[in-house]
Amino acid sequence: MIDEDGFRPNVGIIICNDLGKVFWARRIGGKNGWQFPQGGIDSGESPEQALYRELQEEVGLQAHHVEILGQTERWLRYHLPRQYWRKGPGRKCVGQKQKWFLLRLLATDDAIQLDGHGTPEFDHWEWVDYWHPIDQVIHFKREVYRLAMQELADCAPVNVTLRQD
Repeated sequence: MIDEDGFRPNVGIIICNDLGKVFWARRIGGKNGWQFPQGGIDSGESPEQALYRELQEEVGLQAHHVEILGQTERWLRYHLPRQYWRKGPGRKCVGQKQKWFLLRLLATDDAIQLDGHGTPEFDHWEWVDYWHPIDQVIHFKREVYRLAMQELADCAPVNVTLRQD
């Protein structure tokens, strides 16, 4: 499902714990390919429905394992470098438009299962400081991460000092 501008609708998922640390995962096959869970919104699916489906598929968590603390008001977009463009039905995908969600993990860490559904997307995860991902994610996602994390910082379970960029 690619929109008229070539952007694929997607959800971005920031999971935090009660200490304000965020879940940071390494993609399989990418020694430095760290990111938040994310995934496409299927036809007829709401962003919240996609959130719960992707959460289960990528990290093995169910709706009762988390609490939604906030979501971005608007779609945040990033362009993919040309080598990552994919052809969709009738048009090419030039990037992602994302609704971002901040979740609090209500379960223990052992509820996180990277291999619980089909082919795993990630091979390792860790808790990191709230702002750590902005400087670590692949370059073309950095601005979207910064915008999402700044907007959602007020919803974090502990006071997160706003980052000055």
